[in-house]
Amino acid sequence: MSTAPGPRGDDRQQEERSAATELEELVDEWWTLAQVAEHLDLSLSQVRRLVADRDLVAVRRGRPRADCVPRALVDPEPLRRLRGTAVVLADAGYTDAEALRWLFTPDPSLPGTPVEALRAEHRTTEVRRRAQALAF
Repeated sequence: MSTAPGPRGDDRQQEERSAATELEELVDEWWTLAQVAEHLDLSLSQVRRLVADRDLVAVRRGRPRADCVPRALVDPEPLRRLRGTAVVLADAGYTDAEALRWLFTPDPSLPGTPVEALRAEHRTTEVRRRAQALAF
């Protein structure tokens, strides 16, 4: 029995690399979990819990590899409306990198990006509707 990834595994790895490359172009600044902890005056384990609970979305990046969060999700303050959208995207099968790519990709019909729309209180429902539609 072969342990090498089949065509589907290769395609998925290619998609993840593509998402990561595009993500680097979409996100202006990244913070490590330690930087997030310092900014929010929390312990590192509390920040890890925020990531596990999808209050924040992190991806491994950089050298050495470290979990990082886009600064826009925590500065000037944490994006409180992120959790519901992040859960919907995860339920739709999106990886964290793919979810962040979607959140930071400009959408002229919002206008702006889904992250910017989540910061505007009156746009949260529309962003979540669009995220739910991705599952179908």
